[in-house]
Amino acid sequence: MARPLDTLPKAHLHLHFTGSMRHTTLIELAREQGVHLPDALVQDWPPKLRATDERGWFRFQRLYDIARSVLRRPEDVRRLLHEAAADEAREGSRWLEIQVDPSGYAQRFGGLTSTLELVLDAAEQAARAAGIGMAVVVAANRTRHPLDARTLARLAAQYAGKGVVGFGLSNDERRGRARDFDHAFRIAKRAGLLAVPHGGELLGAASVEECVDDLDADRLGHGIRAAESQRLMERLADRQITCEVCPLSNVGLGVAEQPEDVPLRRLFDAGVPIALGADDPLLFGARLLPQYQLARDVYGFTDAEIAEMARQSIRSSAAPETVKKEIITEIDTWLTTPE
Repeated sequence: MARPLDTLPKAHLHLHFTGSMRHTTLIELAREQGVHLPDALVQDWPPKLRATDERGWFRFQRLYDIARSVLRRPEDVRRLLHEAAADEAREGSRWLEIQVDPSGYAQRFGGLTSTLELVLDAAEQAARAAGIGMAVVVAANRTRHPLDARTLARLAAQYAGKGVVGFGLSNDERRGRARDFDHAFRIAKRAGLLAVPHGGELLGAASVEECVDDLDADRLGHGIRAAESQRLMERLADRQITCEVCPLSNVGLGVAEQPEDVPLRRLFDAGVPIALGADDPLLFGARLLPQYQLARDVYGFTDAEIAEMARQSIRSSAAPETVKKEIITEIDTWLTTPE
């Protein structure tokens, strides 16, 4: 019998705030608030998506915005984070870094600062209840002006060491080059925050290189297109820049036709650190554990390799060093336990 993957200690470093919502919670909140959900979010869930063209990405974003619209009260935010933390604990996650763009909720919760403080307080309480570690990554939207990103970077910097551990850049790579956001990332870096931009998902290796060269990325959201360049993979391996690979998200958005097409094995064998992620379970229908199951069943990873990926997720997290050492020891124990 194979070792159970839900008992493997791990870190989840690529999970978006709204996208972490349980589908049942979305349905319940929409019903309470009289929000009409499209068929793609009800009987046809998870939706069939293909975001490799502009129209497909617009549909994906539209569904995401509809889901976001049901989070109207502070208790909705607290419920989402409480449930997300509980789900993580059930799947063996010991450390979660959840990514949020406060500007998407600022009008409802009294501005950017009060929104972030609500998320941080809710995350702290949820983590305590679930018995895991949790931190927040503040993310800018690359479809908005770089000045907006600077505002968010300054906000994130104010809460460095108070629950915020990183600064990200998300949304459609084709609509905002990484280098345009370099000033915002310099602000975040000066505050000691990790730079964790998305790159190498919808665009190729050049997008990854911009994140590395212009934003001084510590980790890459997705980053799978780095596999198109042997030289780039060697750079990522040399600098130990982690790729947050989300296989079922890549398939869900049409970036890969099937799980076998995601170059997880190639990146790992090249020495690129990997942190498996779920991205947006609400829209892709799968949380973290199925990504690890794919590693075993589709990509042919041995338990020793799966354990090493779990260690890499811990090492590349913002968890305190004492916590990292403790969890890595637990991973070693998992691996030495007889099957």
